[in-house]
Amino acid sequence: MSDAHPTDPIADAFESHRERLRGVAYRVLGSHADAEDAVQEAWLRLSRQDTGTIDNLGGWLTTVVGRISLDVLRSGRTRPEVTLDDRLPEYTVTFDDAPAPDDLVALGDSVGLALLTVLDSLRPDERLAFVLHDVFAVPHGEIGTILGKSADATKMLTSRARKKVRNVQAAQPQASTGRQQREVVQAFLAAAGKGQFEQLLEVLHPDVKFTVDAPNGQFVVLGATEVAGRARIAGSAARGHLATVNGRPGIISWTREGTPFSLLVFTVADGLITEVTAVVDPARLALMDLPDPV
Repeated sequence: MSDAHPTDPIADAFESHRERLRGVAYRVLGSHADAEDAVQEAWLRLSRQDTGTIDNLGGWLTTVVGRISLDVLRSGRTRPEVTLDDRLPEYTVTFDDAPAPDDLVALGDSVGLALLTVLDSLRPDERLAFVLHDVFAVPHGEIGTILGKSADATKMLTSRARKKVRNVQAAQPQASTGRQQREVVQAFLAAAGKGQFEQLLEVLHPDVKFTVDAPNGQFVVLGATEVAGRARIAGSAARGHLATVNGRPGIISWTREGTPFSLLVFTVADGLITEVTAVVDPARLALMDLPDPV
């Protein structure tokens, strides 16, 4: 928020709400860039507003960000260039042995692509109502103000959205616990590092998807046999540092010069790896807010 003077009390008050607003916008829109735009637009609107007329700044800002996000969803301006299946997720990365920042704690595991897949099954008004009420505990009356609906109508909307979310989640494989996921990933990395083909097959789902984001494009390998045969990139990364990436197990490795070399992200369900994403494109890695080498 470069427009604001650091001693401005209104700017300070806005900053105290920034992470929550970013969390609301990201869950609704599914894009860090769109979320940042929504939060910045909220700041611009606040800077033009007579703040003496605002009784509850947090509620006012949540309403503004909610309306902006809803407008973006309804207009179809968010993520128009690729489908959900074709886009790579945007990552929040922390070391496993480092304290998680406040914003990661607030967003939790559900900032990952799995939740976005579920939320994409909802209409814009359902998505906003579900995120605001079930995730951020905003009262139905306040959500109704954003949607132009009564509190009772909004409550019904949220209930319908919640039912859809549960139906989609029920159809997905059951997620393993964090410890179980890490154990499966470590078994995969050990087998990849030693070239143990049979052991690789034991931890890979038959329909596993391996996506490589390389400088010359994105490549996808499907199936346990194909992935196991091309797992050396994962084995070489096993010497990297364990990390949590959007709530999933990951590995970060660096070059000898200390620049990021690769980021691996694993999805584990029912004790098997269902998806691996390897980001090895230096340009994309440079744009990420990755921790420094240890």
